[in-house]
Amino acid sequence: MFVILWQFDIAEDKTPAFEAAYGPTGSWATLFRRSPEYLGTELLSDAYVPGRYVTIDRWASEDAFRAFRLQHDADYEAVDRSCDALTSAESRIGAFTV
Repeated sequence: MFVILWQFDIAEDKTPAFEAAYGPTGSWATLFRRSPEYLGTELLSDAYVPGRYVTIDRWASEDAFRAFRLQHDADYEAVDRSCDALTSAESRIGAFTV
């Protein structure tokens, strides 16, 4: 399994829209579900830092994720641009194999 972790900081007024876009049924997960090798997304809210979130995206393998990106890069970039206004900071924590 291949896992990608992202951390986000958001403004309080953006919380509902952010959670809708980045949650397990949001626009990112909807896009990722085009691949049968996408295994799901978790959205975690920091218990101590308001407005801080982490996403965990699971894929069958790194190759599956890379193939998805190659095939759907334009759509990936479009969703990314549409979500830009929801975050004040975003950073990739890392990509890990399980």
